Amino acid sequence: MATKMDVDEDVGPAPPDLNRLYDLDSYLKPFDKEIKRRYKCFVEVLEHINQHEGGLEKFSRGYENFGIHVTEDGGLVMREWAPGAVELYLMGDFNGWNKTSHSFEKKPFGKWELVLPPKDDGSCPLDHLSKYKLVVKDKNGHLLERICPWAKYTIPSNETKIYEAMFWNPPEKYVFQQSRPATPRSLRIYESHVGISSWEGKVADYKHFAYNVIPRIKKQGYNCIQMMAIMEHAYYASFGYQITSFFAASSRYGPPDDLKLLIDTAHKEGITVLLDVVHSHASKNVLDGLNQFDGTNACFFHAGSRGNHDLWDSRCFDYTNWEVLRFLLSNLRWWMEEYQFDGFRFDGVTSMLYHSHGIAHGFSGGLGEYFGLPTDSESLTYLTLANHMLHELYPNCITIAEDVSGMPALCRPVSEGGNGFDYRLGMAIPDKWIKILKEYKDEDWNIGDIVHTLINRRHGEKTIAYAESHDQALVGDKTLAFWLMDAEMYTNMSCSSEMTVTVDRGLALHKMIRLITHGLGGEGWLNFIGNEFGHPEWLDFPRVGNNSSFHYARRQWNLVDDDLLRYKFLNNFDRDMNLTENHFGWLADKQAYVSSKHEGDKVVVFERGGCVFVFNFHTHQSYTGYRIGCDVPGKYKIVLDTDDPAYGGHSRLDHTTEFFTEPIEHDKRANSIQVYMPARTGFILAKQDD
Repeated sequence: MATKMDVDEDVGPAPPDLNRLYDLDSYLKPFDKEIKRRYKCFVEVLEHINQHEGGLEKFSRGYENFGIHVTEDGGLVMREWAPGAVELYLMGDFNGWNKTSHSFEKKPFGKWELVLPPKDDGSCPLDHLSKYKLVVKDKNGHLLERICPWAKYTIPSNETKIYEAMFWNPPEKYVFQQSRPATPRSLRIYESHVGISSWEGKVADYKHFAYNVIPRIKKQGYNCIQMMAIMEHAYYASFGYQITSFFAASSRYGPPDDLKLLIDTAHKEGITVLLDVVHSHASKNVLDGLNQFDGTNACFFHAGSRGNHDLWDSRCFDYTNWEVLRFLLSNLRWWMEEYQFDGFRFDGVTSMLYHSHGIAHGFSGGLGEYFGLPTDSESLTYLTLANHMLHELYPNCITIAEDVSGMPALCRPVSEGGNGFDYRLGMAIPDKWIKILKEYKDEDWNIGDIVHTLINRRHGEKTIAYAESHDQALVGDKTLAFWLMDAEMYTNMSCSSEMTVTVDRGLALHKMIRLITHGLGGEGWLNFIGNEFGHPEWLDFPRVGNNSSFHYARRQWNLVDDDLLRYKFLNNFDRDMNLTENHFGWLADKQAYVSSKHEGDKVVVFERGGCVFVFNFHTHQSYTGYRIGCDVPGKYKIVLDTDDPAYGGHSRLDHTTEFFTEPIEHDKRANSIQVYMPARTGFILAKQDD
């Protein structure tokens, strides 16, 4: 650790551990001034917060001051930030929905305050679950109904379907029974959506997920759940990415305490829980969202075109605004404190990083693309501040960036001049697999290109690898299993029927694609709910365009639970792949050494985590006595095999066979082994203790 901070007169103080970044990537040195300038922007905001707000810890507890709160005497105090409002009022069940009888007092800096005394009997003036709204008087004298930005619980009106705030003040508070689990050594993420987690055609709830899905996740060997669509979103079909109430857990799955029960249940099983947080944009909804909250087109967002995301039809935050920073940082603290989440997957990071939002921007990897005017420094400063806060206050917090651009140092510590994320998603990997399955015959697969895609990540910046996520399952695309087997998933998945060529190929490649991605593609693994057993078809939420059907907005657990169907084979393999990783820990190990990527033979061999991974992607050619490189001498045995009959394979490999290395150099490895390599098979060899 540097003992003092170097200062460049032009750009200010340098990150104290900047040289560590340059040791990892010396090609970043030409951009030294820009890296220092970005760090200076972060430091300046942090110093202002320390000076004027008493530090980040206090500043990020805005939810304790803003919104509606019970006072010690049983009354209420409500505070809001509405700089464009001329007057502000509160109405609701408590006052017969009188729009102007309860007015706020105007405070400095666009803030407003309302104090309500307790009822005559000393009870709270608002009953638990009573509805309330804000009324904004704009500069034109119009009275505009608005929802509280800090609302903790919102439900749709039976008449209008517009979401309304409900005062959440239960007589008994939920008490967590479990502490947060230890941070996983290797991150194996189960990407989840509560609403689709039932096989029935309905919106499933938090309790269903806690009692029925978490046991499945645990059994499959996952140690982390990424929760999608938790932040309240009025439009279900937005998949949770058009947020209307940032502090409210979605009520369509149940009350707030049921989400706490879900997280408590996961923690009891030792499973870490991440929230899919959306701070990249917000819904355009006015009556039940943040848009035009104070009667102006700005407030939380940029005014003019910069405040609109044209592709997503949403609003873009003004990250330079003091109260917006308070709102967003407090939002992160709220989910960590109130619900005991263990971290976040930040959605839409690429959109935040660039003024273009990444639209029609093909990133070539040239470093100049990242350190010039196209980058949005204000958004970058917010992300850096958010990561700094989370890791300072919660050292075990995990943050993941959804970034496809490859921004250098995004996943390096802030002290190095990085932006502080722990991981980024390896978004190029699933795109590559879908492209291959859609456009190429099996015999034309480019092995070198596949390997390059799997290992093409920034050294020292951890990546979450995945073969498919919710993106690939959405309507307009298909799951990997459906690309591989298509219509035969309806007719030929019964164990009592003959194994067709299509299903045989599909099962084999599904397992191989997932295993090579798991082993080679990153420092973490992600699977979308249901894909572990090859969930068929695609994902489509009920909407006007599909007659409000739930048919494709569910998970057909009946398929994998039926012992007479072949889905169980993929599920078994997924489980044992995760359990094998848990034993050997290759995700936590350094990047793999690829000793062979033979184009003609369609063979890939690499070493990682003390294991040797072997893949033969050839459509029909098996190899006997095939020599592969191996650095560590000794005795090896097969510990996982895609051709195992437990996984729907043909049992062409004998797991009792002992493989002894020979001191024969091969593929630049000091030792080598001769193996039998069946066509369309992947397996793992592990060294045995003497």
